[in-house]
Amino acid sequence: MQSRLKNPAMLHPDAMQALLALISAVEKSGLSSTIRGLVHLRASQVNGCSVCVDLGWRQLKKAGETDERLFAVSAWRDAPYFTDSERAALALAEAATRVADRSDPVPDELWNEVTRHFDERELAALTFSIALTNAMNRLNITTRQVAGEWLKSDAGKQRMGDHAMAR
Repeated sequence: MQSRLKNPAMLHPDAMQALLALISAVEKSGLSSTIRGLVHLRASQVNGCSVCVDLGWRQLKKAGETDERLFAVSAWRDAPYFTDSERAALALAEAATRVADRSDPVPDELWNEVTRHFDERELAALTFSIALTNAMNRLNITTRQVAGEWLKSDAGKQRMGDHAMAR
């Protein structure tokens, strides 16, 4: 496999800095890093972004997630490993990722369930996290970035050690 283009973030470092600033703001929001990681992984699975799926499971594993939970993210509705708040966040991630699939992508029933588990600040961070993941997915998919290639670079090694997943 070969990418169509060098990673757009490397070609436009100012744009990457803006994305990193948004990611940093979400990380400081108080929204659980586990929730951010799970929604990142699920949205990336829905979109078929191999780069973000690869990064997502690695970062969750590094943070202590179990194999059972990682393997079950794509089937979260039927797996017993997730809390009610994680389920609400995963449902919102799917709905906000699949906006063209129905006339009311995020119905009130779903939104009301999510608001039972998160305060306004966390909801804003969750929404940003989902949007950032979708943005990164689209950049990677459009340019056919190759999963695992980022690990070979110094930036990728630092990225894995720091934070920089869009979640």
